[in-house]
Amino acid sequence: MPATLKEFEAVFPTLVADLKAHCQKYKLPEQALQWFEQSVNHNTLGGKCNRGLSVIDTTQLLLNKDLSQDEFFRAATLGWLIELLQAFFLVSDDIMDASKTRRGQPCWYLMPNVGMVAINDAFMLESSIYLLLKKYFRQEKYYLDLIELFHEVSFQTELGQECDLLTAPEDHVDLDNFSMDKYTFIVIYKTAYYSFYLPVALALHFAGFATAKNLKQAEDILIPMGEYFQVQDDYLDNFADPSVLGKIGTDIQDNKCSWLVNQALKKCTREQRAVLEENYGRKDAACEAKVKKLFDELKLEQDYKDYEDRRVTEIREKIAALDESEGLKKGVFEEFLRKIYKRTK
Repeated sequence: MPATLKEFEAVFPTLVADLKAHCQKYKLPEQALQWFEQSVNHNTLGGKCNRGLSVIDTTQLLLNKDLSQDEFFRAATLGWLIELLQAFFLVSDDIMDASKTRRGQPCWYLMPNVGMVAINDAFMLESSIYLLLKKYFRQEKYYLDLIELFHEVSFQTELGQECDLLTAPEDHVDLDNFSMDKYTFIVIYKTAYYSFYLPVALALHFAGFATAKNLKQAEDILIPMGEYFQVQDDYLDNFADPSVLGKIGTDIQDNKCSWLVNQALKKCTREQRAVLEENYGRKDAACEAKVKKLFDELKLEQDYKDYEDRRVTEIREKIAALDESEGLKKGVFEEFLRKIYKRTK
């Protein structure tokens, strides 16, 4: 049975207590200790936790059994380490993007009395990963592999963010700066590695199947899947019903280097390009409406559906060709694909 969010969340207070105990070794003053606890809870809880839950579900599929209490706790701990990594990224991202809300609440830096203290809080969220890794996995022969994996994926995600910030600054629109090459780099490094590859790589190490061949096969399937997921996200931002999606799309007003604008730039006439130049990336509903109308004229919804059919066919072919001889299972990837194929939110 797949793990539930409630079961996963039940593990978190133990990890928070571990982090507090570590701080108390240094005799951290009570005010700072309470602040750290509040930051960890505010920034790590409240999401869907898909990445974290994927570690448990993948481990169960690889071991082909229900996990013991100890196995569940340790797999869930690895899942929470991804959620801490996500929290570190989100606190930082929200400051860089001057975002207002996150998961239905004010962003952490906008909470009372927080402000730029949030930058240090982000660092502490990242450091928490390595404190917990040491506590629970230091005795494992794959301990160093886990440390290197988190460092590598963190750096990959930061490279993706760097490219995104330089390609599409919110306050300076330059469509000449956009390209599908840059878009592909951004989505692979900013999203695919830590959202898709990392949970499976962690589960492979934990389950004892992290051979070079299995890690490579996982990467070869999960990176295209992560890319598809982000293209889908860009499509939904513009074409989904906000009441189903749960939010109002902002990519056009935010000058995002999205899949849709890149497709539009490839297809548009000189006149249509002028419409984009005049209206894309403007904090103005009328400008946004003109861009949306242009996306409809260019039949980008159909282009997306054609892309989805092609990409999903390719992914299914890769899954079918997977070599299971070293313990990797096709079911791991079928389950990832099932969750995202034709999603509406």
